[in-house]
Amino acid sequence: MAEDVRAELIGGIVFMPSPQEKPHGRYQSKVLHWFHEYEVNTPGIETLVNPTTILSDEGEPEPDTCLLILPECGGQTKEDAEQYILGAPELLAEISWSTESIDLNQKKLDYEKAGVREYVVVALRMKRVFWFVRRRGKFKELGPGPDGIYRSDVFPGLWLDAAALPRRDMKRVLAVVRQGMATQEHAAFVAKLAGR
Repeated sequence: MAEDVRAELIGGIVFMPSPQEKPHGRYQSKVLHWFHEYEVNTPGIETLVNPTTILSDEGEPEPDTCLLILPECGGQTKEDAEQYILGAPELLAEISWSTESIDLNQKKLDYEKAGVREYVVVALRMKRVFWFVRRRGKFKELGPGPDGIYRSDVFPGLWLDAAALPRRDMKRVLAVVRQGMATQEHAAFVAKLAGR
């Protein structure tokens, strides 16, 4: 770990941020850019970065990023008195560089058990995206369509080119999500959120 990592003193307790390698940070910013593009065009949802998420008495993970439906729009999370997230966000994403095995196994099981509806893992060493969707209480791997595009079940119009993100082609990533947001399904989802 780098010697110059800064510690934060809160209530007499020293908190050290988790060290992150450059590839992790690089791809986390790409996923955030993709999520943010969708959030700006979908009122009633929110993107969060590294939020402490209280899933159960034993589980308080900090996923790299998440996309959630706001509680007032029918989402499945709420905030506690300290403004931590209670419950499972609709979609969690992890950037996996040195943690692929953990993210694709133990974390996946923990998130499945907690009720996360979709889970995306950007596996950097494998140079691929894994997208899991909750069906009958279990995660099933969602494959891209014949055109190579993943399409979210929970967030209509949240589309991702399966090859563009691993190669950091953000022009293509943004073009595809914009295509998704131009669909009737996305318009209907926005109307549904507004109607809550």
